[in-house]
Amino acid sequence: MSLKEDPNLVASRPIRPLPNLIFMSRWLQLPLYLGLILAQAVYVFHFWVELTDLIGAAFGNASSLEHILTAVSIDGAPRGTKLTETTIMLVVLGLIDVVMISNLLIMVIVGGYETFVSRMNLENHPDQPEWLSHVNASVLKVKLATAIIGISSIHLLKTFINAGAYDIKVLLAQTGIHITFLLSALAIAYTDKLLNAAHGPNPHH
Repeated sequence: MSLKEDPNLVASRPIRPLPNLIFMSRWLQLPLYLGLILAQAVYVFHFWVELTDLIGAAFGNASSLEHILTAVSIDGAPRGTKLTETTIMLVVLGLIDVVMISNLLIMVIVGGYETFVSRMNLENHPDQPEWLSHVNASVLKVKLATAIIGISSIHLLKTFINAGAYDIKVLLAQTGIHITFLLSALAIAYTDKLLNAAHGPNPHH
């Protein structure tokens, strides 16, 4: 039986030194993903600081209120002196923004490691993310683009809530950037659809 006919024999063949070195170079990405995990920890800390200040301000803590008002203030605009519905909304949107960026980090860390570095062997694990079961480079790009649109939407909403404090050029620029993100995501998704159609039906999609 030839090696071509027996995949087990093909898989057991040793890799030549140079291809093996090139293949092992993928582990150079490991410090990058570990760094993103540290960035995730910083976002978790930032989230709890903002949440603690919001709760403290709601109960009348002057120091927490000062931190909250400073966090949501806009350069050149008069700053409020009390906790209002708009201020609470801006803080909550900031917390949602942190969560969405954290979700983006998780997709990059887990999906990127699984796709470009090494298998995690999470099959049949009860906590395996649904999207990870069919992740590849194309799917990951579409999911990341979608996540960026969500983050951009939160930033745009925060700007529109305080639209009176911004120049019209800033509003138009942020709207234009958001539309650019949206069109880019649509282009990525459409390109992925064309590639899948060209290579035939893919059972993972």
